[in-house]
Amino acid sequence: MLLDEAQLLADLDRHRRSVDTDYFDLSLRELVRMVVEEEIKIAPAYQRQFRWDDETQSALIESFLLGLPVPAIFVATNRDATWDVVDGLQRICTILRFMAVDAPESDNFRFSVTPLRLKKLKTLGSFAELSYEELPRPIRMTLDRRFLRVQVLSDKSEPEVRYELFRRLNAGAVALTAQEIRSCIFRGPFHELLEELAQDEAFNSLLKLQRLNQNNGTPEELVLKFFAYMDRSASFDGKVAEFLNSYMKDRSQDSDLDSDRQIFKQATGYLASVLKGPFLRQGVSITPMNQFEAVLVAVGNLLRKGKSLRTPPNGWLNDEVLVNFSTRGTNTRAMLLGRVSRAEELMS
Repeated sequence: MLLDEAQLLADLDRHRRSVDTDYFDLSLRELVRMVVEEEIKIAPAYQRQFRWDDETQSALIESFLLGLPVPAIFVATNRDATWDVVDGLQRICTILRFMAVDAPESDNFRFSVTPLRLKKLKTLGSFAELSYEELPRPIRMTLDRRFLRVQVLSDKSEPEVRYELFRRLNAGAVALTAQEIRSCIFRGPFHELLEELAQDEAFNSLLKLQRLNQNNGTPEELVLKFFAYMDRSASFDGKVAEFLNSYMKDRSQDSDLDSDRQIFKQATGYLASVLKGPFLRQGVSITPMNQFEAVLVAVGNLLRKGKSLRTPPNGWLNDEVLVNFSTRGTNTRAMLLGRVSRAEELMS
């Protein structure tokens, strides 16, 4: 296979120019100040709770005391010049906890300070059980002046680049879901609507999710799919993540959302009145996502067209055509349109 060197270089250059990064070496004292004054935000919607144990936290503090290298943290710049933490929550919270500093709280993040006492240190055994305040002042001052590198992705970088950064940095054991990353990248009025509707009582009465999916952005993604599939199903190409990214990006700053809110509530209210319980077909114990999405979109389509909704026939959740369109090779335009169309037939 012959490689076109010029084309490869041009492609690399084009993508590199879409990334705008910088870095800073911040002292721990300055880092703490920026968190306290909310110049660095450690609690956006996509972040996990603080979960390091005392031994792991102590090892980090020992590294700072010894002047050992500590991996950089990654942040993304917002339009107001504040930074969101992309990768480094555990390290920042460890520093705050050891220094007994209260971190700002939000609805999705709680950080209660019980000052850390150093435990099971591999090198500084004599520091065991000491807190920050119990360290001699010269040692505290030395610790305060230790530096941590902060790698910054600027707000000039394209949203797709920021999404890819989040995806790559959060590919470990506690990887973020695609929707959790979208919730960071494409924040705005439309994102707020998704979060609001994900808490809708009728909507939640229809869902029976695995425990893992209850708090990882799955409900918000289902709401997003409702709007994206209603508006753009004709252009769906089977690449779900890219399709949803594009739609959420385009709508992120939409502010006239009353009609969206209304049609979603009407659709979920109708289904809740029909089912009077979770959306479950025969032989499944959790809500079948593909089928549920299609039915909800079908109801939304009928409402938009002004058509009357009827009570579907008995056993409709197990309708052979609907189930077949929902269970085999589902991520194609034909299969999506097929299951939505069949659901419309069953309810109109």
